[in-house]
Amino acid sequence: MDPRDGTGLWRKSTYSSTNGDCVEVADSGGGDGFGLAVRDSKRPGGRVLAFGVPQWSAFLALATGAKTGH
Repeated sequence: MDPRDGTGLWRKSTYSSTNGDCVEVADSGGGDGFGLAVRDSKRPGGRVLAFGVPQWSAFLALATGAKTGH
């Protein structure tokens, strides 16, 4: 299963709102060079954003205010 083509195990973000404005995420396991995929739950057949493990880690560090070595 590849979340980038819509066949992954998708789950709604715990930070999504209850009014239907949701983001879904799928973990690809990182073995294929990708760590996480993100899509709009209202458009499950729409585009998917795929992030590599280093890119996702850097995003999380910036989003949470953690300091990085970059």
